[in-house]
Amino acid sequence: MSFNFIETKIKDLYIIEPKVFGDNRGYFMETYSKKDFFEAGLTMEFVQDNESKSKKGVLRGLHFQTKHTQGKLVRATQGSVYDVAVDLRKGSPTFGQWEGVLLSEENKRQFYVPEGFAHGFLVVSDEAVFNYKCTDFYAPEYDGGVLWNDPDINVQWPLEGIEEILLSEKDKNQKTLKELDIPFEYKGE
Repeated sequence: MSFNFIETKIKDLYIIEPKVFGDNRGYFMETYSKKDFFEAGLTMEFVQDNESKSKKGVLRGLHFQTKHTQGKLVRATQGSVYDVAVDLRKGSPTFGQWEGVLLSEENKRQFYVPEGFAHGFLVVSDEAVFNYKCTDFYAPEYDGGVLWNDPDINVQWPLEGIEEILLSEKDKNQKTLKELDIPFEYKGE
């Protein structure tokens, strides 16, 4: 297998480490293999790839779609981001809990965020290029979000060295978890 699939404390949320083959010329790695992912129990199908470039201090999130929900396989191909997923599945034993991971061009880690989670990231390097594969198409009419600094979720963003958090107007005005009508149900054991 070309990947190490690391289960997190939240069911269905994975940190994924690709095997990197390098020498004095550079490196090679697989970033996705349907066969390996399926063998690990990750049977999602991806339909859309996205990329963003952001400068230090940009915080994008915490986003989800209420319909046409998206699972996302995310990674930083340039720079570093602190990536966060929040469990929004009603009935989940980890509802409202979050997991965060540093994704960088150096560590080459990926994060799989399934449907039913809010997702966001903070750029901690001077700039970052962020890539993500999605399991459904973007549907702006179903955009949803949670306030990035909701005290009930209490994400511990790594703010050292960040002079200013840069948010879109939409992200400045997101609701708290208590204010949301959560559309997701937990389908676990």
